[in-house]
Formats: sequence, C-alpha cells, structure tokens
Amino acid sequence: MMNKDNKKVIYWLLTGCFLIFVMVVVGGITRLTHSGLSISNYKLISGTIPPMNEVEWQEAFDLYKQYPEYQKLNSHFTLQDFKDIYFWEWLHRVIGRLIGIVFFIPFLYFLITKQLSKPTIKKSIILLGLGAFQGFLGWYMVKSGLVDNPDVSHYRLAAHLTTAFITFAYTYWVALDLRYPNKKPVDIKFRNLVRFSLAILLLQIIYGAFVAGLDAGFIHNHWPMMSEGKFMHETVYIEQDPLYKNFIEGKSGVQFVHRILAYVVVLLVFLIWKNSKKLNLTKLQSKGIKALMIMVGLQFLLGVFTILLQVPVWLGVAHQVGAFFLLSAMTFTLHRFSK
Repeated sequence: MMNKDNKKVIYWLLTGCFLIFVMVVVGGITRLTHSGLSISNYKLISGTIPPMNEVEWQEAFDLYKQYPEYQKLNSHFTLQDFKDIYFWEWLHRVIGRLIGIVFFIPFLYFLITKQLSKPTIKKSIILLGLGAFQGFLGWYMVKSGLVDNPDVSHYRLAAHLTTAFITFAYTYWVALDLRYPNKKPVDIKFRNLVRFSLAILLLQIIYGAFVAGLDAGFIHNHWPMMSEGKFMHETVYIEQDPLYKNFIEGKSGVQFVHRILAYVVVLLVFLIWKNSKKLNLTKLQSKGIKALMIMVGLQFLLGVFTILLQVPVWLGVAHQVGAFFLLSAMTFTLHRFSK
C-alpha cells in the first residue's frame, strides 16, 4: 500500500504553484499590453485552439470590432495588431485550463489510489474550489469591459488577481504542511505579527491591482514626492465626492494608498526581523526571515523604478513577480511559526 501524502503529492502541489506563478506573469503581461479584451467570447473546449487560418482570424477580428475597445480605442487596428494582443489573452486562458487539468486529474488519481490523507483531501477540495472561482472571476472581469466602458472594472481585476495570489499561497501552504509536518512551539505574539503582516501584504496586493486597473501608475511619476515637488499628501487630487471614493476609485488616491502601504509593509518586515532576534530560531525560520528582508527591499526598489519609468511592460511584470515572491516568503515564514 502506498504511503499517504507522499513526495509525489508534494511535487503535484508545487507544480500547481509554479503554474499559478506562470499564470500571474502572463496575466500581468496581458494587462500591461491591454490584451485582455481581445477575446470577447468564452468557449471552454474549442477556445483552446486559436484561429488556424486567415478566414478564422478575420472572423475573430470581426467579432472584436463589435465591442467598445475597438470602437472607442483601437479603430485604427490592423489584423496584425489584433493578432498581437490576441496571443497574450489566448495564452492566459490556455494556462488557466492547464492548471485546472493539472489540479483535477492527479487529484482523482491520488484519491482513487488512496495516497491522500483525510486532511489533505479536504484541503485539495478547497484548492479545486478556489481554482474554479478564479476561472469564474476571470470571465466576470472580462465581461465588465464588453458593455460601454472599454476597460475592465478595477474591482473585478483586483478580485481576479488577489484570488490567484491566495490560491497560490494556500497551495504552497498545503505543500509545506506535507513537506514539514513537525513544527516547533512558537511565540504567539510573534506569530500574530507575521499574520498581521500577511494581511497588510494582501491589502497591498489589492491596491496594486487597483493601480493597474485604473492605469494609476502613469501619473505622479516622481519619488518620494508624487509630483510638482510637493509632498505626497499634498498632491492627492480630490476628484470625487464623497471623499473616500478618491482612495478606491481615484487614480491619485489609489496610487497614494499604494505608496503608503509599501512603507507599512517595509516597516512590518523590519519589525519581524528585529523581534526575531529575541527568539531561538531554527534554520528554516531564519531562512524565511532573511528571504523576507531581501524580497521586501527588492520589491520596494522595483516599485520605485516602475513609477519613475512610467510602467514599462517588463518592469511592471517584474514588480508583479516581486509581489509573488514576497508573498511566498511571507507564507513560508508564517508556516514556520505556526502550530
């Protein structure tokens, strides 16, 4: 009889983590190249195959012409221009389908061959639910850009991106549970500090999605001041009433909150490092905290240069990748300090 929760199960989960990472990278490119509305219909099976000849390409292009993005923004597009943006959205969707297959089929195999313990079965079902919800949010997000406004809702974009990050973090957590089943007794206050830091990091990821969804990175391209030589709090332009909407829907306000949260995340990671000096750490706990320090510094620099250089595609993607690795380090650290 095969061992439950064996190495093959761990490799399966880590493969899922890697594919979600690839998915997020391609999703970032899709957003930054404004490719996300190039495919206006959703066909689960036949949509896996792109147009194979000029007739099919012209049919796809004619369908694209029926929607606001072409009519209001891209009426100058040629067929070749359309092919360029179609590629990234098609690749994004294909990877999404691949993730579904990679999660579901091995899960059935491990279930039938009784290689999963009951706790892992429950966690795997949660993962499958998160994956299905993520696919729904992708469709729901695209739908918002096909009516009047030739852009997706930044709220739906944030929900789509954040769910991808959470799905990755939970998959990684389950893999860590199997790889490192034994945990050292922890300092509860320190663990709660790491938990709080993770919550703030997720909030920062949400605001990063708001910045992307509103194209808010293309304004106030100065640092540490937002523009015109004024301090940040003096240049948050009040665009909407009531006031709070400026900080969830206004470009200036959203970028301002994203910047402030960046400082908060750096401060929290510094506090984690400082407080860890009082503890007797294991090697893995020490490695987790070192990874946090390195990633938060790198991510902060990537954010600064992304703003200063007005969001070139490669740097915007690098900044999103940095958030992914920072979340990985935070998840690993919290896991090592959990019961």
